[in-house]
Amino acid sequence: MQLLTIQRILGILLSLFSITMLPPVLVSWYYQDGASSAFLTAFVLLLIIGLLFWLPVRHHRKELKIRDGFIVVVMFWIALGLSGSLPFFLTEVPKMSFTDAVFESMSGLTTTGATVLTGLDTLPKAVLFYRQFLQWLGGMGIVVLAVAILPLLGVGGMQLYRAETPGPMKDAKLTPRITETAKALWYIYLSLTIACAIAFRLGGMTWFDAICHSFSTVAIGGFSTHDASIGFFDSATIEMITVVFMLISGMNFSLHFLAWRHRSIKHYWKDSELRTYLAILGVISVVTSSYLYFSGTFDNLWTAVHQGVFQTVSIGTTAGYTTTDYYLWPGFLPILLLMASYIGGCAFSTGGGIKVIRIMLLFKQGYREVLRLIHPNAVFAIKVNGKALPAKVVGAVWGFFAMYVFCFSIMHLFLMSTGLDVVTSFSAVTACLNNLGPGLGEVGANFGEINAPSKWVLAMAMLLGRLEIFTLLVVLTPAFWRR
Repeated sequence: MQLLTIQRILGILLSLFSITMLPPVLVSWYYQDGASSAFLTAFVLLLIIGLLFWLPVRHHRKELKIRDGFIVVVMFWIALGLSGSLPFFLTEVPKMSFTDAVFESMSGLTTTGATVLTGLDTLPKAVLFYRQFLQWLGGMGIVVLAVAILPLLGVGGMQLYRAETPGPMKDAKLTPRITETAKALWYIYLSLTIACAIAFRLGGMTWFDAICHSFSTVAIGGFSTHDASIGFFDSATIEMITVVFMLISGMNFSLHFLAWRHRSIKHYWKDSELRTYLAILGVISVVTSSYLYFSGTFDNLWTAVHQGVFQTVSIGTTAGYTTTDYYLWPGFLPILLLMASYIGGCAFSTGGGIKVIRIMLLFKQGYREVLRLIHPNAVFAIKVNGKALPAKVVGAVWGFFAMYVFCFSIMHLFLMSTGLDVVTSFSAVTACLNNLGPGLGEVGANFGEINAPSKWVLAMAMLLGRLEIFTLLVVLTPAFWRR
């Protein structure tokens, strides 16, 4: 294990992360909100810590192995959660405990969108901008960003890339060189962000709100600069713009890359995962809208449809924006929407959840077992886009699902042991493990009132969800540390 190389990379990445404190300083100076000192202090502290890591081993260059990549990713995300909390902890407004600061930071970086803050409309602009900026950085993965712009690291980037990217098939590269792959993804990500910001501005937002919401929309994060979230703007136009960009960001980014490279959109409809993704959201939207209308929740059919579609896409893609208190909707709707977050976005997207491709493979595997009961001697291949998948991919999906259920159960029971009721603990773990944000019960509006131990467990749930279970758990196994 290349411990000195790992130390060197962590030093560089922490030093880079310190730069993220500077844009909020500029925002603070522009709006004269008095929050700049907290961000300047955090910048200096993180830069010093990063340099202390890097300077002693700056000349040590060796190739990373797969295990080293896992350690870098896990250690860096933990360090990010703690480092990102510094401005929250240092600011006078809002005044936050260390637990709340770490929770808010981890929620932003993992694009979960669960918050402990209230009174967002009166907070300093720099703090609001910083929350959104954290989500934007976490959306595609700051480690992938580092691989894209730091070929000077002198280490193989594929190990970091494999540990960071979401989805069951991590070895697919869009271009022959991993650095070029990461760059291509970030060009697409940046282009979507700019397009989203312009669309929001044309839809009626101020430039500040447009930029901030474009960060969290493309990242499928869900943080907002207002307590009422997207509902603050009371605009069907803005809500539909949000739906479009949430749908796009929840798609596999390799499809966006192919569309850009070949100047064609035919790849989209040929992808079975995308068709399933749109079909699931479409069906749930119809069910939700119909129930809202026929139950009398909304008397106007258009209102029922647009509320149903918005909340379905927002929660189904794990963005977590709200236009109304969906957790107060009648009947089974809140649970249905929460269950949709388990499916989440497509693999290789900024969405959370189990991922559509895994749900497809679980269903196909279950159906194959039924066919085997009928035809014991037949051979049935599991195919995606017309290609048979290796048995190890299907096995990995079942392993992921088993560990997902196990982790969920343990955290759910722990939260109940701290005194939270069944609905609150169930929805809180669901919202954080799926990187969704809003829950039900006591965490329907925000997570500020639950106890501190639960917040730490939920912060771990966010990290588990962001790194897709195995990346974090593999580091905790004894076998990982054996020579």
